Amino acid sequence: MPELEIGFDTSPLHQTVAGVNRYVTSLLAALEATSEVSIRRYALPGRGRLTSAVRDVAWYLGALPRAASRDSVALLHCPTQRAPTRARVPLVVTVHDVATLRLPDAFNAWTRRYTSALLPRVVRSADRIIAVSEFTASELTSLLGVPHDKIAVVPNGVSTSFGPGGDAADGDYVLAVATVEPRKNLERIAEAVHAHRSELRHVGASGWGSVRLDERVTRLGVVSDGELGRLYRGARCLAYVPLYEGFGLPVLEAMASGTPVVASDIPALREVAGAAAVYVDPLDTEDIARGLSEVDERRDELVAAGRERAATFSWQRTAEATLEVYREVLA
Repeated sequence: MPELEIGFDTSPLHQTVAGVNRYVTSLLAALEATSEVSIRRYALPGRGRLTSAVRDVAWYLGALPRAASRDSVALLHCPTQRAPTRARVPLVVTVHDVATLRLPDAFNAWTRRYTSALLPRVVRSADRIIAVSEFTASELTSLLGVPHDKIAVVPNGVSTSFGPGGDAADGDYVLAVATVEPRKNLERIAEAVHAHRSELRHVGASGWGSVRLDERVTRLGVVSDGELGRLYRGARCLAYVPLYEGFGLPVLEAMASGTPVVASDIPALREVAGAAAVYVDPLDTEDIARGLSEVDERRDELVAAGRERAATFSWQRTAEATLEVYREVLA
């Protein structure tokens, strides 16, 4: 029998198909493959602005902590910064980034106000905070005063769906994988790819903000993991050049697939890719185009380095480190 019953908020699965969705589904699968825990899922399903507002207030500030207490779970894990500000059981919160605090103009008014009002209370309430990178951990300390010893850095993993074997999509193209939102910098990426005389294929959900991608960009929307793997393997490179990032899962997935990467020269992406990517200034379209040319010249070297780097990440390792956080909280 499992030793512990862990409460886990799966509401993000109803809100996004982006990186947080991958984190929740992959971590849960890896945790449930162990014999140490059983998972009790909690969620307020539904989409739309009204449902999101109800979830942010009534769910996280009331219904969720009451349910966890009622069921006497050993602890509650909220996999995003949306979490109770007062918990009746031990609380673990994962923070992926604090982009809303660093780039408030890139988010809608509700998200800005909600985050600025409640995130400081959430991080105080949590017994332990999981940061997905050393960079995010440093941001939590510098912006919110979270003590270092309250934070556990647990990197994301990479799914076995992404590997160099298998079909590759046809065509000569650069791939961008990101939700359409201002901080993902897709307009500059598109300009650079067009200057490089290449096709840009974009995978990702529609998001928010006044991001305009013209008819020269092939918009593929949300695709299955199998199709995304094909697109990674067939691409000249992945162009992942956000203005701000807490981890950057597409970088890891591309490297695992044998695809070279052009990445923003920002701390979180250097932390993930190490020496296995070409780094560029995300504010300089010409430098992004330079990076695309450099990738062509160094392709074999970057592919080998990327595979080696990606092999150091797995969701099993993420689950093992997360279990260690649970043990420390409950000790």
